[in-house]
Amino acid sequence: MNNTAEIAILILSGFNEYREMFQHIAREAKGCFEKSQWKRLQEISSRRIDLYGVKVNQVVAAIAVAEGARWQWPDVKREYAELVTIRADTELAETFFNSVYSRIEGDHPSAQAQLFIPRIRPEQSGGNNIYKSHSLSTGAYGMLRNVLNECGFTICWENQRRDICYLMRYMRQQWLDGGSEERQIDAHSSVDVIRSVFYRNKAAYLVGRVNGRSRQFPFVIALLLNDKGQLYVDTAVSDPDQVSVIFSFTRAYFLVDADAPVQFICFLHELIPLKSRAELYNSIGFYKQGKAEFYRDFMDHLKLSSDLFVPAEGIKGMVMTVFTLPSYPVVFKIIKDRFSSSKYVSRATVKDRYALVKHHDRAGRLADTQEFTNLQLPAERFHPDLIAELLQVAAGSVEMLADRLLIKHVWVERRMTPLNIYLQEALKNDNEEQLLHGVNEYGKCIKELAAANIFAGDMLFKNFGVTRHGRIVFYDYDEIMYLTDCNFRHIPEPMYPEQELADEPWYSVGPGDVFPEEFNLLTTCDRKIRTVFNRLHSDLLTPEWWRGVQRQVEKGEIVDVYPYRRQQRFSR
Repeated sequence: MNNTAEIAILILSGFNEYREMFQHIAREAKGCFEKSQWKRLQEISSRRIDLYGVKVNQVVAAIAVAEGARWQWPDVKREYAELVTIRADTELAETFFNSVYSRIEGDHPSAQAQLFIPRIRPEQSGGNNIYKSHSLSTGAYGMLRNVLNECGFTICWENQRRDICYLMRYMRQQWLDGGSEERQIDAHSSVDVIRSVFYRNKAAYLVGRVNGRSRQFPFVIALLLNDKGQLYVDTAVSDPDQVSVIFSFTRAYFLVDADAPVQFICFLHELIPLKSRAELYNSIGFYKQGKAEFYRDFMDHLKLSSDLFVPAEGIKGMVMTVFTLPSYPVVFKIIKDRFSSSKYVSRATVKDRYALVKHHDRAGRLADTQEFTNLQLPAERFHPDLIAELLQVAAGSVEMLADRLLIKHVWVERRMTPLNIYLQEALKNDNEEQLLHGVNEYGKCIKELAAANIFAGDMLFKNFGVTRHGRIVFYDYDEIMYLTDCNFRHIPEPMYPEQELADEPWYSVGPGDVFPEEFNLLTTCDRKIRTVFNRLHSDLLTPEWWRGVQRQVEKGEIVDVYPYRRQQRFSR
């Protein structure tokens, strides 16, 4: 064996170890679910996120030991390509090679010539080995019973007959009597269900599609456990927008046994096309592949578009400078060189808090991010005012390179409408429904984060965004912390009136002290907002509410937060 082949095999061995460990964790999820080991499920989900970086680092270290050997990267790439070309996860293997190569050679344009450009190949995306088809020709009851029984669970059902009847009623309401023409079925229809179960938090999901009269549409069944550890169907979802929410960028990654990831992605993308392939890779845990897919898609978009990068909509941040390309639905967030005097955080602290969010359960209320280093973008696509701003406030992270703008460190995040703008529009248009929805969702967002052991910190409206589904999400992480690290206090009464009028507080404030009564300042900007907030969420202004949630978290309780509305759940 020559040195070139040895290096190629070394990289592939590292990738194989990564995939084996990744799949082992995905398969462990079934046992955790059946035993109601919710903490364990969260732990292995978090641990899986670090696997990729750990294995890349190990391979890079091993190659460094072999530096004396004689080999060239083009030869290694050619050998490696022959080794991985027939795999079911070729695109992942090629991205792993790129990660190793870039870690050693850097990100400069001349080095990038040796990178793979993974693309989905027809032979990878085809085939039906990831799903099983179920015909409706012999009756809906038998079909649904087969779908539920073939999940492979070893635990008992609470009342499977009842659940099947609920699913049949759902089918009749959604696909026969009251369903849209696009989601109509008959006796010749069938249902294709992915063989692997999708696990996340306290739920398991059966994911499939219905082959209806005129078109295909998604079909998801959510399964939960009761207090006795028995299985039951909580709901079914078939509206593409609602299925998209289940795969949202605001939720933790699924644990699912995916030997052929690209087939999963193609299957899902056909059903929820508004979800990019990058987002779908992220949703099933392959976030490095999602990052690679996003980068290629974005670079292709730049070639086909002509608009300019501009500052993002909303109030400028005190820690981040944020810009966007109007024709593409993301924002780019760069840490400023200097922060506002009111911010007591460092650059390292900000990075740590973004890493915290990456590993934590996002509970449908925290936006996922992709982190890039040494990202180069064409300078001609930037508005001159934006370039001037970036060089002024983030010169340590931004550098001009002839016709390119080098961004040394940046996070990419889905673009949303800032909540302060959403509420201003509601007030301007006298839209009571929008105002009620915005304020209610704002309070629910804070409460659901608290239940997930997250205290948002800076809870100004400008730090929250509204998704296209109307869901409110927190996206400013520089002051985020664990709820259990907070000390919620009442504001002490002043001893005399002059204390209350002083610029500085008349009471001591420790590092973790939080005074919920001060949150009322967030809603004093408008009487209508304050009235709605106090009616719906005044409990957020009391230390007692926060301490109660702390006790729940400290007991290890994991609150049920599911990606569908309460009224969609089947009655039990």
